[in-house]
Amino acid sequence: MFTGIIEHLGTLESLAVTGSGSRISIHAPTLAPSPAISQSIAVNGCCLTVTAVEGNIFSADLSPETLSKTSFGASPGPLRGARLNLEKPLTVGQEFGGHFVLGHVDGVGRITEIQHVDQKNDNWRLLVEIPVDLAGYVVPKGSITIDGISLTIASLDGALLGVTIIPHTFANTRLGSLQPGARVNL
Repeated sequence: MFTGIIEHLGTLESLAVTGSGSRISIHAPTLAPSPAISQSIAVNGCCLTVTAVEGNIFSADLSPETLSKTSFGASPGPLRGARLNLEKPLTVGQEFGGHFVLGHVDGVGRITEIQHVDQKNDNWRLLVEIPVDLAGYVVPKGSITIDGISLTIASLDGALLGVTIIPHTFANTRLGSLQPGARVNL
């Protein structure tokens, strides 16, 4: 169980995709203490199980189902060095912010526009095209996670949703490094 409040960023070391199984390796120097084998980590909102740790790099195996439902298997997939949102799971007694995030990705969206809409307050507007089969499950002012970030839907027009991004979120998540056309986990 996660909250959608991103506290760590990592970078993609490698993503080896094969027919029967795949492995992702992530450089994550700010995760402290280092992730342990069998620990869950949300990577761009997708709950993954740590299968190996070597220094500041951890790895997780990806099933064909994970590849089919996430941006890891989308074309174009993430490139080496790409920033990744990381979140450790909730623990008993931990402050709860954001909203309940299970780490189950329902589909992949495509960023259509990133606008700097409010120079004074430094806010950004992100427009995301979502799969048509998910459009019936999102509502204006409802919660959604985009690459694991807990957000509120500000606008909805068919399969195009908009969210407003505050400066802290834009600067401290992978959103600040994305361009139109990028694939994101929903």
